[in-house]
Amino acid sequence: MSSSAGRLKHRWSRDRRLGPLLRPVAGIDVTVIIPAYNEAASVGDTIKSLQTQTTPPAAIIVVDDCSTDGTGDLARAFGVVVVRPPTNTGSKAGAQNFGLRYVRTPLTVAIDADTVLAPDALERLLPAFHRPAVAAACGFVLPQRVRSVWERGRYIEYLFAFTYYKRLQDYYGKPLISSGCFSMYRTDILGAQGGWSSRTLAEDVDLTWSLYQAGHEVRFVPEAVCYPIEPRTLTLLGKQLRRWSHGFVQNVKLHWRGLLTVPYLRSAVAVAFWDATIAAAVYLVLLPILALLLARPWVLIGYVIDAPAVLVPVLAGAAQRREIRRALASIPAFFVLRTVNAVFFLRAVCAELLLGRSLRVYEKGH
Repeated sequence: MSSSAGRLKHRWSRDRRLGPLLRPVAGIDVTVIIPAYNEAASVGDTIKSLQTQTTPPAAIIVVDDCSTDGTGDLARAFGVVVVRPPTNTGSKAGAQNFGLRYVRTPLTVAIDADTVLAPDALERLLPAFHRPAVAAACGFVLPQRVRSVWERGRYIEYLFAFTYYKRLQDYYGKPLISSGCFSMYRTDILGAQGGWSSRTLAEDVDLTWSLYQAGHEVRFVPEAVCYPIEPRTLTLLGKQLRRWSHGFVQNVKLHWRGLLTVPYLRSAVAVAFWDATIAAAVYLVLLPILALLLARPWVLIGYVIDAPAVLVPVLAGAAQRREIRRALASIPAFFVLRTVNAVFFLRAVCAELLLGRSLRVYEKGH
């Protein structure tokens, strides 16, 4: 454990001994932490979706991370606990850790301030914790809005990933990531890990892989659905992809030795990294060069040659939700988004691994 994580773990334990500033009075033994910085436009919907759960949480804590748009006042009007650090923590991980010190329940949920839950999402996650070995559980993610080309591309990306890849990973007991937008944790194990680390820009990846290396289990529950707001413009998407890409590469650098000891997870990470680097390079560079050198435009069919493999799980997932039309209309946007994803990930690999230019500034992507 790093020295910073050790200090955080010590502080977390010490703060718990000071006595409960927050005591749960009703609901299930779950406290929800909502990190929020200038989220006045969306945090109200997030809170309402939590208060109307089939099994409501015992407490909801909004961490107003020194917002300037009235986020704290708006949240307080919903009757939830609002805490505010003396200065902006600089990252979602920092805000979540500030909220973690007030938790007094066995289970903790972290949810983004732009995410709403299906009415039974918390209830659906709870059975995963009947197994003592389970430290975290996550659900199915779908965009809250599907309008722009980028939101449509993300809709297909999520349908594909959570209908196929995530289920396969859970079958082998190693979901790659317990999603940062909505996950549930055992509070004592979360505290033992030092909360969420800010040493990378992808705190959810870091925590998930750390839990595996500590011998804990993580589960994926597809019936627990959440709906985050996804970037609607290329500018906002770029901020998000830059953070995600650099964060993933940073975690590979940080954890690669530990990953070698975790069966299947090492394979899942290797496949994901290969797909995001070698396959992306082929996609962006090799195919266009071959098309030009060989004067064979048909080579460019390689861009969509895997379309049937994508369509099958996507349409299966869409059919369950009665959204076949939306899925078919959004398929072209997926291939546009995939190209943009490839560009950002290759840039992150070059910066982090070849040039030694690690990104450290957390920037919101919506």
